[in-house]
Amino acid sequence: MNLYCATTNPGKLREFQKALEHSDQVETLPGLASIAPPEETGATFEENAIQKALYYSKFCDGYLFVDDSGLEVAALNGAPGVYSARFAGPNPTDAANNQLLLDRMRGVTDRTARFVCIVALAESGRLVRTFRGEVEGRLLEAPRGDNGFGYDPLFFYPPFDCSFGEVPLERKMEVSHRAEALRQMRAYLNGMAG
Repeated sequence: MNLYCATTNPGKLREFQKALEHSDQVETLPGLASIAPPEETGATFEENAIQKALYYSKFCDGYLFVDDSGLEVAALNGAPGVYSARFAGPNPTDAANNQLLLDRMRGVTDRTARFVCIVALAESGRLVRTFRGEVEGRLLEAPRGDNGFGYDPLFFYPPFDCSFGEVPLERKMEVSHRAEALRQMRAYLNGMAG
């Protein structure tokens, strides 16, 4: 089964392909670069994922999925949350987002954080289902590691005793929020096909 995704984020695309490599062929939505993105107006990851899936699924035949994901920090009342990718303003770098987060967390002892991912699956402008993945950890006081993207170098995962930035993609995908949501979607699609 061909499965389309709508992302221009190369880090997410690598994770999509890794999580689904043994069951589905994941292709980027044809012509994605020429499709104006929808405005993300949702207050939750789920609202944004659904909004994007419904919009982009009108541009292809077959199933299309998108994700909306980010980091929720307990001491910041869930921020950066849905603003994770643009925490430091429009079109920021990962380094700028990470630095702003470190600045806001300076001197804060409760460093509890979690990554959240909602994958929304749609077909021809109709929502099929959403899938949620989460992973709990804590924020480091400085980045560690060059792997991953986004907040990975700041996200310490206690069972690994290191940050997501310090582990290879294969290991991160054993436990990550995105991998969990994608596993649920893969199981759902396999159940439909079988």
